[in-house]
Amino acid sequence: MAGNAVFRRGNGFLRRLIGDRTGAAALEFAILVPVFLIALFPPFETFTAFIAEQVFVNATDTMARRLRTGEVVYTSEEQFRQAFCAEISILITCSATEGKTANRLFIDVRSVADFSEVRAGIPRKGTTAGSDLDTSGFKFAPGGPNTINVVRAYYRWPVTVDYYRAYTTNLRPAGSSMPSDYLMAATAVFRSESY
Repeated sequence: MAGNAVFRRGNGFLRRLIGDRTGAAALEFAILVPVFLIALFPPFETFTAFIAEQVFVNATDTMARRLRTGEVVYTSEEQFRQAFCAEISILITCSATEGKTANRLFIDVRSVADFSEVRAGIPRKGTTAGSDLDTSGFKFAPGGPNTINVVRAYYRWPVTVDYYRAYTTNLRPAGSSMPSDYLMAATAVFRSESY
């Protein structure tokens, strides 16, 4: 019974709102919707980037597991990159040429003699915070069975909300003071099994 009264009250409000010809409701709507959307986009983009980063980290772990167990032997970087792109394709897109030429996805796979040789941090072109990613030392040289390997993956996530970009990006290309992308990074260090 009480529910019907609420429905009738709400229904009456809608009839009055639709029948109102003064324009106040339309004016309020026009003023408030842009403010609401401006406030809504940054959390939505942050949420999407956070979920994409989790997908990216999981893909790095999956690819490292394949190398560690010898499940798949990748004979070339292109083959590895295409398999990596297939792992992240649920939320992150690779370009058609990403398998051959790194555009957004950068991978460094190498074998090291000892765990102490694993470098910490993200390789950067400069010393300032937000300097661009330095990919000049990246290579694809995984070891065989019983070797220590490092898989490092980086993805340049494009930030789309302009007014929010300065607060979420951590990459600034060389020669530019404008922030561009959010750098996702994931690392896996392991000793390969005796496959």
